[in-house]
Amino acid sequence: MAMIKCPECGHSISDKAPVCPNCGVEIAGKVVKCPNCGEYYFKGEDSCPHCHESVAGNDTALSIKKDAPTPAQYAARTETEGNVNVQKPNNKGKSNKAILIVSAIIAVLIVGGILVAYNNAKENREMEEYSNAMSSNDPMVLQMYLDNFKDAPQEHIDSITAHLQRIKQQDQEWIDAVVSGSRAALSEYIEAHPDSPYRQEALAKIDSIDWEQCKKANTAEAYQTYIDNHSADGSHYEEAVIALKKVESAEVTLEERQTIGEIFHNFFLSINTKDENSLTADVSDFMNFLGKQNATKSDIVSFMHKLYKTDVESMIWGITSGYDIEKKEIGDEQYEYGTTFTVKQKVKKTDGTETVNTFRINAKVNPDWKITDMSMTKIVE
Repeated sequence: MAMIKCPECGHSISDKAPVCPNCGVEIAGKVVKCPNCGEYYFKGEDSCPHCHESVAGNDTALSIKKDAPTPAQYAARTETEGNVNVQKPNNKGKSNKAILIVSAIIAVLIVGGILVAYNNAKENREMEEYSNAMSSNDPMVLQMYLDNFKDAPQEHIDSITAHLQRIKQQDQEWIDAVVSGSRAALSEYIEAHPDSPYRQEALAKIDSIDWEQCKKANTAEAYQTYIDNHSADGSHYEEAVIALKKVESAEVTLEERQTIGEIFHNFFLSINTKDENSLTADVSDFMNFLGKQNATKSDIVSFMHKLYKTDVESMIWGITSGYDIEKKEIGDEQYEYGTTFTVKQKVKKTDGTETVNTFRINAKVNPDWKITDMSMTKIVE
């Protein structure tokens, strides 16, 4: 292996190198050594470009013309010629020009690649921001897209602009609904904009309005309506359940009213028939009766007999009004019933005369459905 100069660029390389690392031309097997001057040149050339000696063939063993100068003679001739200019091919200049052209092409490709990559990244970013803006309900996000991507596709700009206008209109409708303070307006807003960011706030306002109306009515029906409508999201649900129980405990049911009516109907019917057992069946063992504390059942029977004086032929007691009943909880689901009603007493005497009296009855019935208190006030007509 020998070190030679590249015939193309003059760079020092090995004669066994496949190509010149500087200019890229092929070296191994492609160059020969001039037997005259000792320089290397490409096999395809007819003469040595350095000493201009022609050789037959392209091999290193090529015969040299007999009159060809030796290397020493060639050097001496070059020195004696002095100012004689020998034209040599400028292959190095050609190589440099080719390198410049290739470099320029590579530079153009690199710049073009960078521009393409930049444009692709810009388009990808625009598309990402466009998707984010279209899925957002924040006007600031949409406006930021319009400000940052003024050269975006027109269809994107139009879509974002329309979306922004819808949000602004929706915000104005929300303000109008809130200012109105109307349940109907809030409900209409939710129906028109089911995906609105104000949906939960609107539901909370409706819940508050319903609860205030419910408390104002303070009826079992009102509380039940609130419970039915706000079972999932009502912030006053537990309060409504407790209030409903309390109201229901204070409301007299039809069954309770009927039971109380039967108790007093039986009481006065027993006086009419002088039935002692039936008379005391629905009274407590001890009660406040006509002002007497702790009156016994015997006291109630004595009262009945005193009504039937010797001149009384018959007596009829009849309830003449509805029952005004007040229900009061006195224990866990234990209630006391205070009631007021009127009765008429018709007394037929043995002399054929008849008297009619009206009394107002105030009485109490305990949770065991026994009369615990009774007073009678005569009404003068």
